[in-house]
Amino acid sequence: MPRPSPTRQAPRRGRPGYDQETVLRCAVDLFNRRGYDGTSVGDLARELGLTKSAIYHHFPSKADLLKGALNEALDALAEVIDTAVASEDGAHGTAGDRLVFAVRQAVHVLVEHLPAVTLLLRVHGNSEVELEALRRRREIDAKLADLVRAAADEGSLRADIPPELTSRLLFGMVNSLVEWYRPDGRYDAAAIADAVTRLAFEGLAPRGR
Repeated sequence: MPRPSPTRQAPRRGRPGYDQETVLRCAVDLFNRRGYDGTSVGDLARELGLTKSAIYHHFPSKADLLKGALNEALDALAEVIDTAVASEDGAHGTAGDRLVFAVRQAVHVLVEHLPAVTLLLRVHGNSEVELEALRRRREIDAKLADLVRAAADEGSLRADIPPELTSRLLFGMVNSLVEWYRPDGRYDAAAIADAVTRLAFEGLAPRGR
């Protein structure tokens, strides 16, 4: 009798080599394109060519993917502001100098972490993860407002605009970059940072200067 032919194995699903960072990058891209609520773990698995269990090997839930993305943006922004605040007697000099440093570096953070920052700016507090992200954003905003106040008190900024409003306008200008900045575009991070700081701080200079 002829020997039975070997049973053909079904093709393995997924492609090897995807690490946690790659999975997160793909998830952020899908969240930005489809919305967090409109994206499932199954969608992510299909995009990567993996099984859902392979996704769960890296992240226990979709919420953990969102948390990882938001923390990427928040950690980078918090580091910039904390560095500026902590260097009161250090390399960045006056409160005005430290505020300029904070705004310039915030531009670089946005450029370097554009997908994660874009996702952060779309958070509305619809879950515990989003509420925590909003709480951290408020902490960053408060520290920036304190830095603006210190710069106004020392005479580096005009004092007729409330510090909270100035800080919101400054970060509003930086955050607007997510609407039009493209990594392959005409302007790099340094050129944008120069333009933002010149426009912002020439307008915020004390009157009479």
